Amino acid sequence: MKLIIDELTEEKRLDAYLAEYLPDFSRSKLQGAIKSGDIKVNSKEVKPSYTVKTGDIVEVETSINVPKIEPENIPLNIVWEDENMLVVNKPSGMLTHPTTIETSGTLVNALLYKYGENLSDVNGDFRRGILHRLDRNTSGLLMIAKNNEAHNYLVDKMKLGETDKRYLAVVKGVIEQDEFVVNKPIGRNPKHPEKMCILEGGKESISEVKVLERFKEATLIEVHLITGRTHQIRVHLSSIGHPVYNDTLYGFGKIKVKTEEQVLQSYKLSFPKPFDGEIIQLEIPRDDKINKVVNYLKS
Repeated sequence: MKLIIDELTEEKRLDAYLAEYLPDFSRSKLQGAIKSGDIKVNSKEVKPSYTVKTGDIVEVETSINVPKIEPENIPLNIVWEDENMLVVNKPSGMLTHPTTIETSGTLVNALLYKYGENLSDVNGDFRRGILHRLDRNTSGLLMIAKNNEAHNYLVDKMKLGETDKRYLAVVKGVIEQDEFVVNKPIGRNPKHPEKMCILEGGKESISEVKVLERFKEATLIEVHLITGRTHQIRVHLSSIGHPVYNDTLYGFGKIKVKTEEQVLQSYKLSFPKPFDGEIIQLEIPRDDKINKVVNYLKS
C-alpha cells in the first residue's frame, strides 16, 4: 500500500500519521515496523520520528494488515457535477475521510458507493477523490475529483490561487473593523498535536475577514481564504480574540445556545472547470447551524 502525503496531514511524525491508517497496530508496533524497514518513505528507511512532508510517498509492506474502506449507501448532496469532478455540500457532523477510530459513515464511504473506482487515488485509498478537507463539524462546499488528471489540475489551480473559497462564521464578541486581513503563520501545536497554532516559522497563512452583521455579543462574518492551512479560520479568529461560536478546541468557552462544534460553513466556491478553464461559481444558503445561532442572537 502507498500513502501520499498532502497538506492535510503534513508536519506529523510518521508513526503518528500511520496510526490513523493501521488501527491494529499500537504506536510501539508501528515504530518497530518502521525501524525494520517494513514501512519506508520515498523508498528509503527512516526513523519513526521522521516528519512527513507534502509529496512524500509512504510505502507499507503488504504483510501489514491495512483496513479496507467499504462503500456505504449514504445520500450525497451534489451541488454541481461533470465528467471530471463534482462539488458536494457536506453536512456538519460527517468526516471527510476515514480515521483509525471511524472507518465508516464518512464522505469517502458515500463516494465509493456512488462512484466506485471512478475517483482519483492521488492521495491513496483512504482519500479517494478528496482534494481538500472540511473539518467534521464544518459544513458546506467541497470539491471531489473523479480522476487523477482532474485532481492534479485542480490542485495546481488551488496552489496558483485560482480557486476562491468563502466561509460564513459566527464569532464571539463584536468586531469593530468592517474588513481586515489576518496574516499569521500556522503550524502544528508542539504541546497538543491535535491542534494547530500561530507558530513562528510556521506556514504563511492569510485570511481576509469581512463583517456581515453585528450582534450584542457576537459577529457574523465572511472569511475569504487566501491560503488553505489546517484549521486556518479557527486558529486565526481565536488568535485575535474572536473564536468561532462553540469552537471548544480553540477557546470559545461556555455557550448559550446548543449546536454542534464550530458554527462555520463553506458557502461560496469558484474554480476553473477542468480542462477548459470556464469559471464555475457556486453559492449555497446558510445552514441550519448558522441560522439557529443568528436567530438566537437577534432575539
